[in-house]
Amino acid sequence: MQTFRHDDLDNDILNDLLEEINELYEASEQTLIELELQPQDNELQRALFRSIHTIKGDLGLVNFSPMIPLLQHVEDLLDYLRKGQIRYTSTMSDLVLLTMDRVKLFVQSCIKSGEAQYDGDLYQLLVKQIARIKPDNPAEHEKLLAESVLLLDPTLDAPSAAKPEQVSVEPRTSQALDDIGLTGDHDDDEHRDIMFFRELMEPVERRSQYWEGRGDRIARLALYLNKLNGTPVDPNQLAVACYVHDFGMAFMPLKVLHKTEPLDQNEFNLMRSHVYKSARLLEHLDQWNEARKIVIQHHERMDGSGYPLGLKEADICEGAKLLAIVDTFDALTHSRAHGTHRKRPKKRAVMEINRVAAGQFCPKWLRVFNQAMASLLLRQE
Repeated sequence: MQTFRHDDLDNDILNDLLEEINELYEASEQTLIELELQPQDNELQRALFRSIHTIKGDLGLVNFSPMIPLLQHVEDLLDYLRKGQIRYTSTMSDLVLLTMDRVKLFVQSCIKSGEAQYDGDLYQLLVKQIARIKPDNPAEHEKLLAESVLLLDPTLDAPSAAKPEQVSVEPRTSQALDDIGLTGDHDDDEHRDIMFFRELMEPVERRSQYWEGRGDRIARLALYLNKLNGTPVDPNQLAVACYVHDFGMAFMPLKVLHKTEPLDQNEFNLMRSHVYKSARLLEHLDQWNEARKIVIQHHERMDGSGYPLGLKEADICEGAKLLAIVDTFDALTHSRAHGTHRKRPKKRAVMEINRVAAGQFCPKWLRVFNQAMASLLLRQE
């Protein structure tokens, strides 16, 4: 790692710089969402180019030199795009967003401490990689873009042959319910049931190396969104649904669960049957009827194209509409066996969910999700 120390700049100048970068970043996120829907739109392509060009110019004015070559090569890439010499792909948006993330962190560090750590060797490698993307080698573009993205964020590499990590599991106590957003009397019957289902899912999650921690992640985010929206869904019912909604997946053959090629029709139908198997877990527990409804409906879609019953918006319960978004977000941002799946950065996953939202996700819950993710992702930077 190398250390960059900036000139003795006024804090107002640096804060103004960061404010402009944040504005351009937000504008670029919106542009990229629209590009997913209209990849040929030249005005959108030009807007994205202008944002990167402006950020590069601003950094040049304050002599933040380590970031300039990387931004220059991303700008060159977008110049090819706006001139129609290369084609827009979703991986290109990953590269743009991750590059802008690095720039923001660099500037924030300079404001906070007067210096920033950076990996000069990594940036040189990135520059060489991006420079290889030319109009005359379109067949190599996606591979080069994907390799560049992995250089910026190696955690996005999905090791399909990875072995499950041996994780020591400590006994969970009822106090742990606070961690997922459930508070109240931990000794009542409902909370004891939630703990039971939560603990029941531990061995289920260990059946596949891709599932570890899913239940807690999904429950935590779903309960947060529900609270943000005024708690229209009973939190206890929602928590149980989050933990057991994929219980039936544990009874699928591992050769199907871990298949890297696309599933055939029989395998696809078998995987779809998991909603019934999961819902049956709650079949004789009348106090969890709402959770059972959420479980069996969480793959339904607003336009009626979902499963298992092909329900439309008015017939789908609120909890299922919410769980559908959270479940998809978790799937996009974590590894899967299937070769067609590539783990996405969180911001990229939010954009992708918005891109496919029409007819699939509830607009009301999508607005809540977007609002929450904008706040959560900003907090992580």
